[in-house]
Amino acid sequence: MTFKQLSYQSANRIATITLNQPESLNSFTTQMLLELRDAFSEAEIDNDVGVIVLTGAGRGFCAGQNLKERERSADQSKYDLGQSLRERYVPIVTAIRSSTKPVIGAINGIAAGAGANVALACDIVIAKESASFLQAFTRIGLMPDAGGTFFLTRASGRQRAMGMSLLAQPVSARDAESWGMIWKAVPDQDFENEVQRVAEQLARGPSLAYAKTKQAILAAEKNDFETAIELECELQTELGHSDDYAEGVNAFKQKRNPNFHGK
Repeated sequence: MTFKQLSYQSANRIATITLNQPESLNSFTTQMLLELRDAFSEAEIDNDVGVIVLTGAGRGFCAGQNLKERERSADQSKYDLGQSLRERYVPIVTAIRSSTKPVIGAINGIAAGAGANVALACDIVIAKESASFLQAFTRIGLMPDAGGTFFLTRASGRQRAMGMSLLAQPVSARDAESWGMIWKAVPDQDFENEVQRVAEQLARGPSLAYAKTKQAILAAEKNDFETAIELECELQTELGHSDDYAEGVNAFKQKRNPNFHGK
């Protein structure tokens, strides 16, 4: 598949999707969003991919929607932002959350607007210390979208979600880590090595167990305790019958690294 506004690379069970419009801080265009949806679809169906890394080219991850696409003349009808969200952004964050494979958000710089919320949709978010997260929507008379109200409130609580959204002030990667918004902020010089280390660990790990873990944790956001624990029982039953579980136990007994196959 050929992409124009992002790059897609797959090697050693790691698929790397790079937003590649650095001159605009990788602002989302219709073309990029369509390509991003296709890239995630390609990674999802590829049995040789065990983990997906989403990052940006240049000095920013993503500055959000490219507002030049929203310019209109005085005689044009108003833009239906709800339809745009449903058609372009909802499929992206849904693809990230519904993927059976771990998705790493490798945040190399500013993540603003929808760019911040696509980042927060990822399963594990690793950011450069110099990166920041900005809910810039109220600066232009809008509210957070692309899942932002959902992700922020669950990750950092109502007060911090309100403060970020209403005040539209940037939050540093270090603060984002301490608030529980992201997994880790790392020194800039260590960023690429840390992303690679985590990606390699996940790429060689038990993919079936990862998929069930992700399913259970995401379901727990809406389930009550009884439903959550019953789902754990059901999914653990499936994993207990898997070849990967047998291999993991044998490897532990033999004091060697397991060789998982996702079966």
